[in-house]
This record gives sequence, C-alpha cells and structure tokens, in this order.
Amino acid sequence: MELRHLRYFRVLAEELHFGRAAARLHISQPPLTAHIKELEREVGARLFDRTTRRVSLTDAGTVFAARVDGLLAELDDAVIEARDHAEGRRGRIRVGFVSSASGTVLPPGLRIFREIHPGVRVDLSPLTTREQLDGLSAGALDVGLIRSGGAEPGLVVEPLLEESMVAVVPVEHPLALRSEVDVRDLVGERLILFPNDLMPAYVAQIWAMFATVGAEPDVVQEAIHHETVVGLVSAGVGISILPASVSRFRPADVVIRPIAGAPTTALVIARRSDVTNPAVEGFIECLRAAQRVDG
Repeated sequence: MELRHLRYFRVLAEELHFGRAAARLHISQPPLTAHIKELEREVGARLFDRTTRRVSLTDAGTVFAARVDGLLAELDDAVIEARDHAEGRRGRIRVGFVSSASGTVLPPGLRIFREIHPGVRVDLSPLTTREQLDGLSAGALDVGLIRSGGAEPGLVVEPLLEESMVAVVPVEHPLALRSEVDVRDLVGERLILFPNDLMPAYVAQIWAMFATVGAEPDVVQEAIHHETVVGLVSAGVGISILPASVSRFRPADVVIRPIAGAPTTALVIARRSDVTNPAVEGFIECLRAAQRVDG
C-alpha cells in the first residue's frame, strides 16, 4: 500500500467529488480513479459508493477514513519533528558546568538559547572539570563548561573567557585590610582548594604560582564547588584562591582581593568532536554571544 494512495483517499473523502479531488491533487481524474480502485483492492473492501450524481463513503470507507486521518496526521507530525531535530529546533542537549560558570556566561547564554530554541530541552549538571571530561568521553554529556585544561582525544575545546585568580579571605583576616595581596602573603596560609583529581589544571596553576616564590600551598581542606569553598572561608576554616567571578556570590563576611602577578584561568567550552546535534552548536553560539555582551 502506497502512501500516496492514502493521501489521495483522504482528499477524495473530503471532497466526495472526483473532479475537485483531482484538481486539489494536481492530477487528472482517470489516474485518481485508478489509484482509488487499487487501494480498494488492497484493502479488500469498497470504500466509496459512486453514481453518476454523487460519491459517498461506504461504512467501511468511513471507518477507514477515521484511521487514515490519524495515521497521516501522525506522519505529518513525525516529518515536522524530524525536520525540527535536524535543524536544531527540537531535541535535548546535556550540559555540564563548573560552578563558576553559573556566575558568568551560563545564565545569559541559556536565556538567549531559550529565546531562539524554545523547543530544545537543556539538562544542566553542575560537575567538576574531570567529571565533565569523563562524561563527554562517555557520551553522557554534549557540552561542558570546564576550568582550564587541554584537549583530550575525541574532544574539541574552545576558550570562552579569561579570569584573574583572586584571594578569598574572611573579613576579619589581616589580608582583608590589603587592597592587593602578593603570592608571598599566601605562603603558610591554610588553603581550601579543589581536589586535584577533579580540577587538575586549575590546581596545577596554583601550585605553579607558589613555585614562583619557592613555596608550596598548605592545603588544609578540599571542596568540590566554589559555593562550598566560600562557605568554608566564611566559617574561618582557611582562605582560598578562586576565579574572580566568585565576587558575584560573595557573602558579607568574606572579602575578595586581587593577587599581584597571579595567572589567569580560562573558562573553556568542551564538546565531542563527532557531535552531529545542531542544537549543540546553537547552544555554544549563544554562550559566545553572552560572552561578547558581557565582555
């Protein structure tokens, strides 16, 4: 049974006139008659009563018309949905992000994407850099916003923005009285840092910064997300070194101080090199647009 036979049948069932149906279908009347007869042979039932004066549906034709309408409507929806997926207007993308991204490009980028692609579902997961890289490699994520880090096999990375590293200290700490601190001022201080295995590139930058003054950081506590780190600083557990965007989430009892000569840290877009979902590129372009506006 050919799809065109079903479409011809539906038009004739609506018009109940071979001439008008043929005109709508842009074919002549004899081929339409032949296609309807072929359809009736395949169905094994007469679908139309024909006289010289009128055309009407048989009981079998009425039942068949109701089912055909549903089938063709579902088919039309499937075609539209498939086209929307192919053009990035529908679907789902899975996005991982380091916590600092929630204070920079992620919220405005997501807002822009929602305006342009309202039919695409975005699943957000706050994850460390290592967790995102593993998720991307395993196919569990489509896009990652990671902290620094280089490319890994099968992944494409793109620097999105650069931030200074800053000292995060309790308001009563002596360093809070400084307008700027030096790396030497941080030597011997109790530090709260991210776990090295989960944020290796970022932690390596901090160790390299201390190495410039012949010292090593004194890490007394590790925490995964910067909100937790700031909370521990607020509680007096120690001080920390975080990206400058942490200032957007600073509680009243914590101060942020620039570090003289500190390196910058990059927020990086990571994705699989074999991604074919057009919504992924659309999302990344919205992140770029958000950065251009913010920058």
